[in-house]
Amino acid sequence: MKRQAEVVVIGGGVIGTSIAYHLARAGVRDVVLVERDELAAGSTSKAAGGVRAQFSDELNVQLGARSLEAFDRFEEDTGHDIGLHRVGYLFLLSRPEDVASFEAGVRLQNSLDVPSRMIDPAEARRLSPLIAADGLLAAAYSPDDGHCTPEAVVHGYASAARAYGATILRHTDVTGIETYGDHVTAVITTLGRIDTNTVICAAGAWSRAVGAMAGVDLPVQPLRRQIAVTEPVPGLPPTLPMTIDFTTSLYFHSEGPGLLLGMSDPDERPGFATDTHDRWIPRLAEAMRRRAPGLLDLRRTGGWAGLYENTPDHNALIGEATSVSRFLYATGFSGHGFLQAPAVGEVIRDLYLGHVPFVDVSPLSAGRFAADAPRPEVNLV
Repeated sequence: MKRQAEVVVIGGGVIGTSIAYHLARAGVRDVVLVERDELAAGSTSKAAGGVRAQFSDELNVQLGARSLEAFDRFEEDTGHDIGLHRVGYLFLLSRPEDVASFEAGVRLQNSLDVPSRMIDPAEARRLSPLIAADGLLAAAYSPDDGHCTPEAVVHGYASAARAYGATILRHTDVTGIETYGDHVTAVITTLGRIDTNTVICAAGAWSRAVGAMAGVDLPVQPLRRQIAVTEPVPGLPPTLPMTIDFTTSLYFHSEGPGLLLGMSDPDERPGFATDTHDRWIPRLAEAMRRRAPGLLDLRRTGGWAGLYENTPDHNALIGEATSVSRFLYATGFSGHGFLQAPAVGEVIRDLYLGHVPFVDVSPLSAGRFAADAPRPEVNLV
């Protein structure tokens, strides 16, 4: 148990471990990461694992592209294989307004050197032969995107962070944050008090409670999302892209010899429930019937539920609090935290060190809502 730290990172998911790794690698001494459960036990282990730079928000494009570069060299940097498959992302579009929105997005992405492009329904079906092209108007595709294994990324970052001198405390709850005036002075845990002048909140769906300990409002709301895994699919193409029917939010990608699939449930209500249920299955089946009817014949062999960490505009909260000194945060990613984690670790490292990050994240400050300056992201899954 460390009694003193230069910085305490709260949260042992992919964001927290990325931050701890980047800080320790930069030479920051006495980095302590506190996780109340096992590493990756929260939202990260329940993620679908998609990695992409296809977004409608310029900041998200930049964070996604930077992270793709880091995922590509992850094994070289950390010695850990993360099962990266750069098979592309394919967004299927069946409404004119979505086509127009994605055309604008592709123009933005291309201006930032992301090789996305609009394609016709025939090419979309060649790339993802499980889909039906009926009613499709177009699709957006980027070959650089793909998917990898979330738990492997977390354990790779954690192992490398330890090698650089970071301390990771598992099964340790944070019960309070002490301040004196507008300065952080300590983090209180179930193992004891850690004197520190810097706290970084990377607690995902639980971030609002952590922020409240320091008097910082982090408008993050948990929402259950479910995933199913299927039996093996004969003849599944090894290059099958992550495929998303944008109208229904149905998505799937290869998972071993079978498929991992999911979609949003508009009837789901905010909360911390992570038990699985079958209420979403009729809507899932209808989406399959419309866009990928072959999936209806596949037997489900497993599945799980996890939590999205949503903000009011479905975009991240990244920055430093103005009400208390040295309380930094990276949370509220609304479904795209895993894929942005490498770049976010860099950004938080630079904010902590007083360096200028590779991208200006000030528009993602938590204060944007009080200032009536939301920054909505359109390309959600």
